[in-house]
Amino acid sequence: MKFSNTRAKAFTLLVLLLAAAAAPPLAAAQREKKFGKPVASTTQRSMPALRSRAEFDKLARVYTDQPYALPHVIFVIDRRDKNKIYYVNSQRFRFHKDFVNGTYLSLERGQEFFRNNYLNENRRFILGTLAWQAPVKRYTFEYWEGDLATAELIGLTAEVIRKTFFEPVAYKPNSLRQEQEAAKVAGLDRVTQSDIAREQEYQALNVAKGIGRIHVIDKLDEHVEIGFNEILVLDEVPLSLPPVAGIIISKPSTPLSHINLLVKGWGVPNAYIKNAGELLKQYDGWWVTFETLPDKYTIKRAETRSRPTSARWRARGSPASPSPPASASPSSTTTSSSGRTASKTPSSR
Repeated sequence: MKFSNTRAKAFTLLVLLLAAAAAPPLAAAQREKKFGKPVASTTQRSMPALRSRAEFDKLARVYTDQPYALPHVIFVIDRRDKNKIYYVNSQRFRFHKDFVNGTYLSLERGQEFFRNNYLNENRRFILGTLAWQAPVKRYTFEYWEGDLATAELIGLTAEVIRKTFFEPVAYKPNSLRQEQEAAKVAGLDRVTQSDIAREQEYQALNVAKGIGRIHVIDKLDEHVEIGFNEILVLDEVPLSLPPVAGIIISKPSTPLSHINLLVKGWGVPNAYIKNAGELLKQYDGWWVTFETLPDKYTIKRAETRSRPTSARWRARGSPASPSPPASASPSSTTTSSSGRTASKTPSSR
């Protein structure tokens, strides 16, 4: 008898479970009424709109190695799906392709993804970044500096963001071509990197310390040979680079550029230094220790014993640059973000 009662109870429980499973799910409106509207969390992949600073902060990745915090969220607009925008959880997804592939919006990879979504005018996805720019107290959206976005795509992006973001957002062009295309969009509010860094003479783009040989490059093209253990001094951020020992640029650059993101992964020093080409010409060809800090940088001549050696470097056939006499050589330079520079020269021995 006890066995029969047990079987009856088990059968009743099974019927109840099956009934619950077969019941229709609550409609979205009913769920919101019962449980409240869903809010962003670090486990969410994306949101279709950001209606408050709190929602923006939930998804934002923040760089703290800048003179000011730079919270930013990457976004994807799917033109095939009625211009649906995805504000991506940027703590979870570092690059746009990671999100697009990870959510199965597209399985394109490598050069195919790059060509179709950065170079093609009739692209499916518009890929950008929305950031809070503390120096000008504005939100801005921007593209990778090599993106060939047309005036039509820029205007479409501005319109979609206007409808889905809680505050006005200005466009920040990152190349001359993007500035020219933006000029064709009527009523487009713009903020440039020069506006943001107007008073800056130094900005750390990646805080790190490293050793390398200074290579001042007036014009970077396919004829310039780059060593993996060189610290490059460039006029502006290039569209692509192989891994190097450090990067210094002489024009203001967005910390959100593709190269600057890659350099963070390399773990090498990277900075904007006003008039770097002229200021650091005295170090060209020298092995130095280069350190970037949030408010200043230091460069000093590396001791012979601390210079890295590599069979790979020797195999490239790059001639070793002779060191000038100690009495004629700069030993170290320290410059703060205000632009004050102190150079020290060792006495001749």
